[in-house]
Amino acid sequence: MELVVAFTIMLILTTMAVPLARAKLRAERERELRTALREVRNAIDKYQDNCYAGYFGPPKAGTNCYPESLDILVEGVKLAQSADGKKLRLLRRIPRDPFTNTKEWGLRSDQDDPDSQSWGGQDVFDIYTKTQEKAPDGTAYSTW
Repeated sequence: MELVVAFTIMLILTTMAVPLARAKLRAERERELRTALREVRNAIDKYQDNCYAGYFGPPKAGTNCYPESLDILVEGVKLAQSADGKKLRLLRRIPRDPFTNTKEWGLRSDQDDPDSQSWGGQDVFDIYTKTQEKAPDGTAYSTW
């Protein structure tokens, strides 16, 4: 009888712990997503600021001083004033998307519709996660 009571108590405690663990895991992924989005968006903004300041030479037509891809932020851009070919790198690496577990992000050009799920290819104005999951408040993570 004692074993039945002990197992029943263990079962109740376990069923209470599983939802808490899932909520904690989701909160951790949300935090990682916010951090990754902030990191890349800051790098895009720094790229644009440096482009407007003329550090990269004349901007490529149609890019509005935004990077052409995320890889440029990692590989670096040659400084126009540097005789020795010094590059300015704005990201160490492209962060991993915690929901898709890849480094593949959805991209938006400044000429794309703000809610567009396809990239026009002109430049990289913004990024978003490609997951279809929704936050507990009902908003899609791809709109963050």
